[in-house]
Amino acid sequence: MPVGVITNIFAILFGGIAGTLGGKLMSDNFKEGLNMTFSICSICMGIYAIAPLKNLAAVIFAVIIGTSLGIIFHLGKAVNRGAQGMERFISRFVKAPAQMDQKTFETTLVTVIVLFCASGTGIYGTLTEGINGDATILISKSILDFFAAVIFGANLGAVISLIAVPQFIILMIIFFLAHIIVPLTTPDIILDFKAAGGVLMLASGFRITKIKMFPTADMIPIMVVIMPISWLWTNIIVPLIH
Repeated sequence: MPVGVITNIFAILFGGIAGTLGGKLMSDNFKEGLNMTFSICSICMGIYAIAPLKNLAAVIFAVIIGTSLGIIFHLGKAVNRGAQGMERFISRFVKAPAQMDQKTFETTLVTVIVLFCASGTGIYGTLTEGINGDATILISKSILDFFAAVIFGANLGAVISLIAVPQFIILMIIFFLAHIIVPLTTPDIILDFKAAGGVLMLASGFRITKIKMFPTADMIPIMVVIMPISWLWTNIIVPLIH
C-alpha cells in the first residue's frame, strides 16, 4: 500500500484548495518566511538521510557521474518540456487569475509542476517506500508540499490541485518499478541509496531559497547509478584495497 504516495497526493490536492480559499489572508512576509522554513526542513531531511551511509566514496562517485549524465543528456530541459506539455493541457481549462498576466501564470505553473512531479526528494522518497515500505520521507515531504501548495494556490488558484493527477501517475509508476529493484539490493546498498537521496534533498533545500540554484532535475540520475556503483565498490573495489 503506497501510503506515502497517497499522502503526498492529498497534501497537494487539499493544499491547493486551502490556498485558493485563504490566499487573500496571507501577507508577503508570511509567504517568504514559510519558504525559508521549507528550505531548512529539506536540508535537515537531507542530513538525516546522509548520516548512516556505508560507502562515502561510492556516494560521491554517484553524485558526480549521475549529475554528469543528466547534464550531458539535458535531462533538466526534458523535464521542463514535459512540464510545459502538462501546463499547456491544464491551461486549456484554467486561465490566469485576474491579478496575473497569462505569460507569468504559465511560466510559474511550469515551475510548480517540476517542483511537485519531478523533484529529487519525491523520486527518492517513492523509491524508498517501494523498496522497503518506509514512507517517512514522503510523509515529511507531504507536510512541506501541503504548505507549498497553499502558497502557490494563493497565487495561482485552484489549478494547483490539478497537479495532483499527473503527480499520482508519475509516483505510482516509480513505486511499482521499485518492487523490481528490491531483490537486487543489500542493506549497504540501501544505506548508500538513502545518502544519495539526501544529497538531492540538500540541493533542493539550497535551491528553494535561491542560495544556490543546483540543477536538481539534472541530478536525478544519481538515484539510478548509486546502486550499481555501491555494489561495485563493496564487491570489487573494497576487496582490492584490503
